[in-house]
Amino acid sequence: MITLIGNDLAKKGLKFMHYGAASQCEKCRFKVTCIDSLEEGRMYKIRDVKNTEHPCMIHNGGKVKVVDVEKAIIKAMIDSKRAFEGSNIVFVPPDCDEECSMRGLCFPEGIYHEDKCKIIKKMGNPQEKCPKGLNLSVVLLKQQ
Repeated sequence: MITLIGNDLAKKGLKFMHYGAASQCEKCRFKVTCIDSLEEGRMYKIRDVKNTEHPCMIHNGGKVKVVDVEKAIIKAMIDSKRAFEGSNIVFVPPDCDEECSMRGLCFPEGIYHEDKCKIIKKMGNPQEKCPKGLNLSVVLLKQQ
């Protein structure tokens, strides 16, 4: 997927969250390439940086580069009974309202409730026990 990103950020392997367009983007002639190809609230990873530059009113330095991106692989925790490497799942975060140190893995940015995902890798048990006693596994997910 092709998009545009500020010259300072245009580095292969960089992960970024797309939070949506700035108001200035609505009138930009590059909006279709830059913004419309991305889904708000998703994490992306830059696969390749092209040499092409375009002007931009938003980014530092006033220029953006063309980049090839893909949805990023996201670290998360899911029910251990569903954590099989290579399987496709519907992401359902645990039923939990605890504010613990693992909350970011149970409710990771970039993946929504009921997203279809593939388990890329099972990484094992979390470093801490779940305060609610849930049996969770750490996995790497790719939203489909």
